[in-house]
Amino acid sequence: MPQSLFPNIIQFIGQIDPFDKIPKAALQELASHVQIIYLSKGEVVDLCKAGREKSLYIIRTGSMEQRKADGVLRARLGSEDLFGFSFLDKEMDNDKGYQAIAIENTLLYLIPHSALLALFKAFPSCAEHFASQAQVRLKSALDVVWSDKEKGIFIRKVADVASGRVAVVTADKTIREVAREMRVVQRSSCAVIYENDKIVGIITDRDMTKRVIAHGVSVDSPISTVMTYSPLTVKPDDLVLHAASVMMQYSIRNLPVVKDNKVIGLLTTSHLVQNHRVQAIFLIEKIKYANSIKSLESYTPERQAIFEALVEGKVAPETIGKVMTMIMDAYTRRIILIAIDKLGPPPCDFSWIVAGSHARNEVHMLSDQDSAIVLADNATDNDRIYFKHLAMIVANGLASCDYPLCPGKFMAATPKWCQPLRIWKNYYKKWVANPQYECLLNISVFLEIRTVYGNGDFESILRDELHSNIRSNREFLSTLVKDAINTNPPLGIFNSLVLEKSGENKKTLNVKKYAINLIIDLARIYGLAVECDLSATDERFAAANKKGILSDDAYKNILGAYQFILFFRFSHQLEALKNGEEPNNNINPDRFGSFERKHLKDAFRIIADLQEAAKIRFGSIQ
Repeated sequence: MPQSLFPNIIQFIGQIDPFDKIPKAALQELASHVQIIYLSKGEVVDLCKAGREKSLYIIRTGSMEQRKADGVLRARLGSEDLFGFSFLDKEMDNDKGYQAIAIENTLLYLIPHSALLALFKAFPSCAEHFASQAQVRLKSALDVVWSDKEKGIFIRKVADVASGRVAVVTADKTIREVAREMRVVQRSSCAVIYENDKIVGIITDRDMTKRVIAHGVSVDSPISTVMTYSPLTVKPDDLVLHAASVMMQYSIRNLPVVKDNKVIGLLTTSHLVQNHRVQAIFLIEKIKYANSIKSLESYTPERQAIFEALVEGKVAPETIGKVMTMIMDAYTRRIILIAIDKLGPPPCDFSWIVAGSHARNEVHMLSDQDSAIVLADNATDNDRIYFKHLAMIVANGLASCDYPLCPGKFMAATPKWCQPLRIWKNYYKKWVANPQYECLLNISVFLEIRTVYGNGDFESILRDELHSNIRSNREFLSTLVKDAINTNPPLGIFNSLVLEKSGENKKTLNVKKYAINLIIDLARIYGLAVECDLSATDERFAAANKKGILSDDAYKNILGAYQFILFFRFSHQLEALKNGEEPNNNINPDRFGSFERKHLKDAFRIIADLQEAAKIRFGSIQ
């Protein structure tokens, strides 16, 4: 290599992740091993050529395509992009691999395997950037981005905070025996009561004072005479913020932590006050007691501040979605109650159901309203007039609090989406049996539903109806797959190949259209295939993995891709908010560094691979 090129090589590779993080001396040593090759348009790189040491390839100028053995596009690459690292792993020797083809005249830098191994030995953190498995590379990226330092107790899991001390007794025990178990044996402020292996009640030391001592109840009476029946519980993986919200909503001080019907701990208010709080918990409390929609409107800047704090604090994207969902839930419930105060008690049983990102617990700063009302089958025409007014108050109230109206009018305020249970059951039957464009659009919105107020049984009935209809018509999943693969992820993000015109004619990448929506669609398909009752994207993939129709590698890959892309979008929205701009999903690729570009390409390839897998598994169902 001519010495005159040496400074240019150092300058170029020194700006590429992760070489931008190594000392100058190590960078110079690495650059001394670089080889240079020139490819004409159409020329193919043989990564497995006999007698040639395997290398990492960096595109200096020009562009390349990677194509799998069957000719399917794997990725398009431009200047500063890297390829060839899957061939650095000995375990990948038998991999059928891919071809790299120059789609214009291209200049490549080659870093030999031996030089990289020497770098990895000196700087082990660099090795993960070139792992053969995409989920390892994505995880290393997230580990760099997300700090595990103190993030506040309320975005931790219940299992991290709850006490293991809790008394567990049976319903036939006397008050005296239970008190002794609480005070002497377990030293717990609470006892959970079982009957026939089922949790039936709870008693606290305060209950003992108010219900036993104050009323002179005999301590030889059964504990069942004074216990609180059907206690609320939480799971060890629930957010502490969720548990605290439940405590405030129902004015309780103790929550048993239950896993597989077994009590494994206790969360109390003392666990919360011993630690510092995050602002979200106070906002939910203020929303609960707001006496007007005007008061709720004033909390919008605070909600935005919470989102900004969560993103800046490098909190996991799925946690951000859950926190923002709990806040939107609180707004919705409070406005429903304000409407009921104004209109009078509901004339019949009903359920206020949310759909879309709200139902999936994936709310963000761009989430709009997707909702419906399911009425009891005995609802009259006059009853429907009442609920029409209620829905209008709620929809307009949420809009005034900066939760936009749904552009497609998938809201409870639209008469079509405020119907008795029997009509909703007919909707699902029709949509699954004849998934034409309009039906597919309707069901895509209501494939995930969640009750935020009212009779939760209606939600369960409709979900069972959906699963039953799909069981009878497996072609429905095939139709969903065809729709899900109509849009391809951006396997190339340079030279405007997958960019769209946005405001002021800027060329941008719509990360929602070309990535996030594709992952959500795939999660729906896999979740429905195993009749998963959960709506969150990660939960659906987990259910499919547990049932064995999504491999461990595919599950880890798609989850890592989803988390990285969500964080990428949140960071983009945060920047817009801080600049006083309207947040959106359109990202200018000119602002991608090599770090973002490399990991986004990994994520996009993972999406494309899962689309292909879904097509093979579900696409040919007859």
